[in-house]
Amino acid sequence: MPKMKTKSSAKKRFKFTASGKVIATQANKQHNMRKRSKSQLRNQRGTTILPKMEARRMPQYMPYA
Repeated sequence: MPKMKTKSSAKKRFKFTASGKVIATQANKQHNMRKRSKSQLRNQRGTTILPKMEARRMPQYMPYA
């Protein structure tokens, strides 16, 4: 049986923790930041853990991660 391919877009955007949770960068942080409050921008720094509903798809996209 041939190897499964990893989705290139997923491997650039997501990582798995040791416990199996999925880490992603915060959304809505790419442009138009002058419209947002400073506290909102501070809260969008760094990464976040995806909810279980969205994380269920990741093993299909990244079978060997």
